[in-house]
Amino acid sequence: MADGFTAPKIEYGELAPLLVVFGVAVAGVLVEAFVPRALRHLVQLVLSIAGILAAVIYTVILISDETKLLGAMGAIAVDGPAVFTWLILLVLTLISLLLFAERSIDGGLSAFASQAAAVPGSEAEREGTAAKVEHTEIFPLTLFAVGGMMLFAASNDLLVLFVALEVFSLPLYLLCGLARRRRLISQEAAMKYFLLGAFASAFLLYGIALLYGYAGTMSLGGIADALATKTGGDAILLAGTGLIAVGLLFKVGAVPFHSWTPDVYQGAPTPVTGFMAACTKIAAIIGLMRVFYVALGGTRWDWAPMFWVVAILTMVVGSIVAITQTDVKRMLAYSSIAHAGFLLTAFVGLAQAGSGVTRGITSTQAVLFYLVSYGFATIGAFAVVTLVRDAGGEATHLSRWAGLGKKSPLLAGTFAFFLLAFAGIPLTSGFTGKWAVFTAAWTGGAWPLVVIAVLCSLIAAFFYIRVIVLMFFSDLPADAPDVAVPGWQTGLAVGLGLVATVLLGLVPGPVLDLAARAGEFIR
Repeated sequence: MADGFTAPKIEYGELAPLLVVFGVAVAGVLVEAFVPRALRHLVQLVLSIAGILAAVIYTVILISDETKLLGAMGAIAVDGPAVFTWLILLVLTLISLLLFAERSIDGGLSAFASQAAAVPGSEAEREGTAAKVEHTEIFPLTLFAVGGMMLFAASNDLLVLFVALEVFSLPLYLLCGLARRRRLISQEAAMKYFLLGAFASAFLLYGIALLYGYAGTMSLGGIADALATKTGGDAILLAGTGLIAVGLLFKVGAVPFHSWTPDVYQGAPTPVTGFMAACTKIAAIIGLMRVFYVALGGTRWDWAPMFWVVAILTMVVGSIVAITQTDVKRMLAYSSIAHAGFLLTAFVGLAQAGSGVTRGITSTQAVLFYLVSYGFATIGAFAVVTLVRDAGGEATHLSRWAGLGKKSPLLAGTFAFFLLAFAGIPLTSGFTGKWAVFTAAWTGGAWPLVVIAVLCSLIAAFFYIRVIVLMFFSDLPADAPDVAVPGWQTGLAVGLGLVATVLLGLVPGPVLDLAARAGEFIR
């Protein structure tokens, strides 16, 4: 202590997964500056995978030690849900990096533009493509994004929450605009995501300011204490709660804050779409639960009706609008929206440990398991999408998938299995996940939501099965797209997604137990 300043205490051991990811991301930036271009792709890939594996090891140690503490002067909660979420994010990022590194399915080039600054169709772009120039910056950008997601899921302070949101959002805005093919639609997706994301961030920031004005603190625990002791100021509290909900629900992709999802999913490079669809939703859902369970749990009766409405709209819109889609990526985008609604049913149930459980399934446990099962199936499904190609690149129009089962039974069967998992068919991970979240919601007294969710699941099953019928029971057209032979990276990504989807459906016990051990959020 000098001149009245006290150095903050940082728990480096407990925060090691975060520090490793951000440290490797910074090292990746230095690689771009000092390593020769010809070696950058290999160096970045090895560095990124090594960093993720090191972070996984540190995270597993924290899980085995059942670490629970408030680190960084109370700003970061290293508790069961946070550490479990870190592990999910790191594993799914590792699979996503394999897709990012794939170069064998499209003439030795990756899915990313050679020069992002080059005008689409220009001579500069053609020269970059001919020279096989690559944007190896995608690797540190991805690491910054996942580091921000990890921090977001563990934020115990509203200011840290906002900083984490921007840390993982800005790299995603860039990654969405880097598609090598269909550059214009990719750039449009990045612009839409950036503008709407900035708008949602403004809502969140304004809500944080109002809650700070009400409670006099940014700490989630401090806000909860203020709710328990303070009288008056209900208007500013409700306004802040509503604005924060808008900012967080935007990242979740919930209706009516979902309009960016189909456009961005369609326009972004497909490996980035898979990474976003799985990891962003995981971080956003856990961040939403932490803020509303820990800080605003005392006003549950004020904000719960709003989430009932949002959950119903999200499930209904996602399930019904998906039926009208003719593009595979847009269909999966609306499927993602519907899944956000199913997750919100467990959120609304608030079946916290000690407030009523059924068969040991709590709200947090159910959501964690659902996120695991959804994440693996999602990345696997988008990995399959990258393999169905024609002269223009990925053939994503549904009509181009007709007869795919006759041309490549293995690939079509794999995609069909992922679709059945999304539909929640028994013996898949999706069935166990939906059973868990519906049980948690029913326990919390939200049985009307469960009834609506089951009906929406039946509607959603229609468009999933429609694609399966199209692949296996339609004639193979003369101009059918090719099925690319995957490199080991994509093959491994699809294989890991498929194995996880099967195992989580047949033997869900270990992951459910691990999610149960995570316990509840601390404050």
